Amino acid sequence: MAARTEHEVRNSNSAPPARRGGRHPVATAVSIFGELLITAGLVLGLFVVYSLWWTNVLADRAADKQGNTVRDHWAEARGPGALDTKDGIGFLHVPAMRNGEVLVKKGTTTKSLNDGIAGYYTDPVKSALPWDEPGNFTLAAHRDGHGAKFHNIDKVKTGDSVVFETKNTWYVYKVYKKLPETSKYNVDVIQPVPKDSGVKKPGRYITLTTCTPVYTSKYRYIVWGELVRTEKVDRDRTKPVELR
Repeated sequence: MAARTEHEVRNSNSAPPARRGGRHPVATAVSIFGELLITAGLVLGLFVVYSLWWTNVLADRAADKQGNTVRDHWAEARGPGALDTKDGIGFLHVPAMRNGEVLVKKGTTTKSLNDGIAGYYTDPVKSALPWDEPGNFTLAAHRDGHGAKFHNIDKVKTGDSVVFETKNTWYVYKVYKKLPETSKYNVDVIQPVPKDSGVKKPGRYITLTTCTPVYTSKYRYIVWGELVRTEKVDRDRTKPVELR
């Protein structure tokens, strides 16, 4: 076999000529699409962090501030006590939820609940208040984000205690029924006599409502309780045994 000439050797060792016009259009498009996906993923991740963590931080701060205002008013003996004021009517305690005390205010609009509080219904069925006899004290709070005060509502069991604290009185309820899922349009669950819970006559009830499943608002989760006793608040605000 004849030896290759110097010119042939030199050409065989050289790199192939580059494609004119730079990268192939398909490769460029794929690269840009990939970068867009990464950016979208980062934005989505930040939104999730904001929705499920940072809104909780902001709501808890707002709720603590508002709760302190109510307790300061109580200490100064100038309401709200058994009166409905814009500051709040008292505090809900549900040990099974492990959520501490929850300030309760008038109204269940998203704007109101975003402050990390629970609200009592004014529409479509007006809530009774704990001192009303008889009546159904109906409450709502967020399950996720914005304080998520009812996040652990599924931990509440039949027989568990629910306590509402006002300036002068502790109202102690016992859970007697749960409804893990119902339509968000089912207003019967907050009627003065909530027949969906099995009761048939007026009494002194409490109803807790929130969204379900977790991270959605498709349905509503309901917990019903009935008043079993009241206790006068003493000078030291000694908690009832259910909260000790």
